Amino acid sequence: MASTLLELTAGIVSSHAAMSELSTEELVQEIQKVYTTLQQLEGGAPEAAPAEETKAPVISLKKAFQADQVVCMICGKGGMKTLTRHLAQVHDMKPREYRKQFNIPSSQALTARKFSEARKKMAQERGLADNLAKARAVRAAKIQEKKGAPAEKPVKPKGAPRKKKA
Repeated sequence: MASTLLELTAGIVSSHAAMSELSTEELVQEIQKVYTTLQQLEGGAPEAAPAEETKAPVISLKKAFQADQVVCMICGKGGMKTLTRHLAQVHDMKPREYRKQFNIPSSQALTARKFSEARKKMAQERGLADNLAKARAVRAAKIQEKKGAPAEKPVKPKGAPRKKKA
């Protein structure tokens, strides 16, 4: 029966690999997942089933965050510019949980470096940093006005009669 499972696994993985580009690591993982799933469906106990919910990363931290792409350390999917959407949709996980699970420092962006640099450059060209500085200055001025405003506002005595509403 094992040869049938192997043949089925080879057929499934080869058809999947023909339609999408897979690295060597991804191909090996795909073979393992398909074989294990077929064993479970057949009712046999998996021989060496890799637990998907384990804490061990699929890829190293250095390889996961490259200049032109990021790779998910949970499932190994790559070619993404940012991980946030992938984590939410596929793994139902927030970036903070992901960082904690793999001990990723907060200084490490969950985006590709080139993508971050391009966004930063675009923001600088549009003058968004200057606009932010102006908005902060206006806000600080309003806060200062409010701090000085209560002293200028007249205070009614407690026993003063109220005006009737029309």
